[in-house]
Amino acid sequence: MTSVPSLEEIQSLEEALHRQEIRGCREAVEILLAEGFVEFGASGSVYDRTTIIDLLVQEDGIDEGDLRSANYVLKPISNDAVLLTYETERSYPNGSKRRVLRSSVWKHDGLKWQMFFHQGTIRP
Repeated sequence: MTSVPSLEEIQSLEEALHRQEIRGCREAVEILLAEGFVEFGASGSVYDRTTIIDLLVQEDGIDEGDLRSANYVLKPISNDAVLLTYETERSYPNGSKRRVLRSSVWKHDGLKWQMFFHQGTIRP
C-alpha cells in the first residue's frame, strides 16, 4: 500500500507541467506522464501519451498569456491513486480570459507519482 501523498506534492508535480521548461523537455514529460495516459482536452480533443508529449515538446515557448491556478483539492481514490481538481485562468494580452476546470488522476507506480488521466472543461 502506498501512503497518500500531500496536496503540496501532487500540486507541485501538476504545476511542473504548466512550466515551459518542463513542457519542452521530452524526458521530463515522459517521467511525469504514465504509460497509458489519456487527456480529454478543454478543446474537446482526446490525446494519448505519445501525442500529448509530441505536442508539448513542439510548443514554441511563446508566452500565451498569464496562467493562474487555484482551488486545489486532493482526494484519494485507491491505495495507489489520487484525484486532483483545480481551476485555471489564462489572461491574454488582449484582455480576454479563459477559465478551465481541471482534474487529474495521479497513480503511484511503486517508485513515483505519474499522471494517468487529465481533463479540462471550459467554464463560461
